[in-house]
Order: sequence, then C-alpha cells, then structure tokens
Amino acid sequence: MRKFVFPVLLFLCGNLFAQVKTVTPPKSVIPFSESLQAVVVTTEDWSAVQGEAQLFKRKVSESEWKTVGESFSVVVGKNGLAWGNGLNKLPSGSNNLSLKIEGDGRSPAGIFSLTSAFGTIEKTDKIKLPFTKLAETTECVDDVKSFHYNRIVDRGQVGIFDWKSSEKMLAVGVQYDLGIFVAHNSNPVEKGNGSCIFLHVWKNESAGTSGCTAMARANMESILHWLDAKKNPVLIQLPAEEYKNLQKSWKLPKLK
Repeated sequence: MRKFVFPVLLFLCGNLFAQVKTVTPPKSVIPFSESLQAVVVTTEDWSAVQGEAQLFKRKVSESEWKTVGESFSVVVGKNGLAWGNGLNKLPSGSNNLSLKIEGDGRSPAGIFSLTSAFGTIEKTDKIKLPFTKLAETTECVDDVKSFHYNRIVDRGQVGIFDWKSSEKMLAVGVQYDLGIFVAHNSNPVEKGNGSCIFLHVWKNESAGTSGCTAMARANMESILHWLDAKKNPVLIQLPAEEYKNLQKSWKLPKLK
C-alpha cells in the first residue's frame, strides 16, 4: 500500500494548489479620448427595447468622427437601459439615476471598451480582436459570489469552480455564433453590478435581451470584421435625449 501513498499525496497537493485564488491585476484602462472606433447605439428612451446603431471612426484622437456605412437596427435589454460601470462618470444632470444591477434585464448605458470577441467559427485574419472559439466548457460566470464573476472562463482549464450560476455559452445557440465582450463592470469588477454583457446576434428585431445589445447576423459580422483592438474600440450606448445632452461635454460623435 505504501507505494501508492506518495502519488496520492502529489495528486491532492496538485488539486490544492490549483484551487489557490490569485489576484489578477486590473488591466490599464484606455480612456475614450484615445479611441478611434465607436459603435453608437441610441434608443428612444430609458425603457425602449429597440434602438439604432451607427459606426464611427477617426484617424487620430484629435480628428472629427466620421460615419461608417449606414445605420441599422438593434435591440437592448428587455427592460431598457440603466447606467453602467464603464469609461464615463455618471453625469450629475441625468434625468435617470438608475444603476445597472445583476439580473435587472437592462443593458448598460455609457461608454464601454470592446475588448474581445467569441463565436462558433474559426478565427480568421479578418478578426482583429482577441478571439475565443466557444467550446462546451466555455462559460461566462454570473454568480456574484464567484471569484470569476463577470469573466469568460474555460471550465476545463480554470482551477477554481466556485460558481453556482453561469452561461454555458455554446449551448445558447445561434445568438452566440458571433459575439463581442462589452467591458461593462470590468475594471474593476464590482460584485452585483452586472455581468456577461455582449454584442451578439439577435433572436429577432423585437425581442429584448437579458442585458446585451443584439442585431442581425450580417451586422454583427460586419462589426466583428471592422473592429481593431489597436484602435481601442468602444460602445457608446444612451437614450437619444441623454446622448444629445452629453454630446458636447463627452465629445461624442455627432449624430445625423
């Protein structure tokens, strides 16, 4: 029996160290002023589910924003929008002080970095964001008590299985065939302020999401191939009246 003791001890120690929680330092935040690409989404008001998106670009941070292509339809959260945790500060003059929380069915309002992409396809040279091909073990953790809250993880590789709730991303189906991670509540991550916010393919043009922003597959594909990590792309998402009020002070692209 003794010859089995040492291997067993090694196995147990390996599992123990695999469960050690290490603090991941937050990535440096690139300010909106340095962004050269923007996906702008506006809705009629805070409770609207349907909205309109327009792409913008500029050559350098001092340049004027220019439109890219035609505007297109999107849907947001089934309960509309609420202020999110992004690159902007909550404006003191806002007519809505509701903050996004986990499970509220609202999409985040504000300015958010678009940091990575995912999907069921193979990565090609057209995709210029960090890309994760979804597997059965790919999950986005929405358990507020988890060490991995608001992170996409591979259950087969991560060592800390401390969550009771997560999105099994491959199982979502065609809506996650293509997607982009919206860095809401990401730097730092604050427990309970909302998680797993994406741009992704919609069910249809009227069905709201649980908090993401969704669109037709063709538009999702165009965005995925257009965005470039080197250009610090962002999502700007606001009700139309709020956008108008903040356009000058936040130096937002001018809408038609």
